[in-house]
Amino acid sequence: METTTLGKTGLSVSRICLGTMTFGEQNTEAEAHAQLDYALERGINFIDTAEMYPVMPKATTTGSTERYIGSWLKKRGKRDDLVIATKVAGPTAMSWIRGGQSNLDRAGIRAALEASLQRLQTDYVDLYQLHWPSRNVPIFGQNYFDPAKERPHVPIAETLAALDELVKEGKVRHIGVSNESPWGVSEFTRLAEQEKLPRIATIQNLYNLTARAFETTLLTETCYREQVSLLAYSPLAFGQLTAKYVDDPQAAGRLTRFPPSWSPRYLRPAVLEAVREYAALARSRGLTPAALALAWTYSRWFVGATIIGATSLAQLKENIDAFDVRLDADTEAAIDAIHARIFNPGQ
Repeated sequence: METTTLGKTGLSVSRICLGTMTFGEQNTEAEAHAQLDYALERGINFIDTAEMYPVMPKATTTGSTERYIGSWLKKRGKRDDLVIATKVAGPTAMSWIRGGQSNLDRAGIRAALEASLQRLQTDYVDLYQLHWPSRNVPIFGQNYFDPAKERPHVPIAETLAALDELVKEGKVRHIGVSNESPWGVSEFTRLAEQEKLPRIATIQNLYNLTARAFETTLLTETCYREQVSLLAYSPLAFGQLTAKYVDDPQAAGRLTRFPPSWSPRYLRPAVLEAVREYAALARSRGLTPAALALAWTYSRWFVGATIIGATSLAQLKENIDAFDVRLDADTEAAIDAIHARIFNPGQ
């Protein structure tokens, strides 16, 4: 497994990161442990989770993912050879997260981290990420900034100061953002340097064949110049890019298990059209649709690590195996031609 260094940290991680948002909802604790064991066997040392996982979020299951990872860490030992990343939720209507007081202020961040450390059964996390901003930002399928949605929010400098305390206490090694904008990345790095506060090392944003806005919103240049590594999430578009749902609309998975309101962007007609074209291209090259989608994401020069998730060991194996697939120039050109015709339908 190839490795990369996150931002300016010196932290070496596998180019594939194991995503865990199914643990506790679609996967049992035993299945979660089996996935973690297999990922390590394949050379993956990077594990991503969040305080609000699993999805879909519910009061009865929130925190289960971290608990499953924690029980596995306790059983396995050797914590220091792993890179564990988790996330603190921003403002949300999910009243069960920190009693409805979730935000990125000092009290909220500290409470979230202490609870995550307890569930993970560890003294520190290697990468602590802000799951989404405190301020008004178009995310999760919203593509247009609307000033009418402005709301009171925690200033970035205040959030960085809170994280600085946790870094100095040794509970957090490095920090990152998620679902951020070019302005946000620039402001986080500017304030960190100006106020001598921790510098973000990573940005965890959506990136897949149906959602390539990271390339076109100045984030690629911003992150390149600021040395912030992209952790690409949802590389299979909630499973759509496997083509299992266009092959069988009732196929078992997240898009049939959860209500349509949970992921409407991946149910758009244009997404289905794009998936059919990418699947046909993959099969004409002797590849599975999943292998094509993942091989493409793995090979982008600006992707530090790709976060993959699975509900079975067979899926996990296919996802990891795709790292060794190399797409030729004709296939790359065909992908770009589809993208030009059906532009970012899943963004």
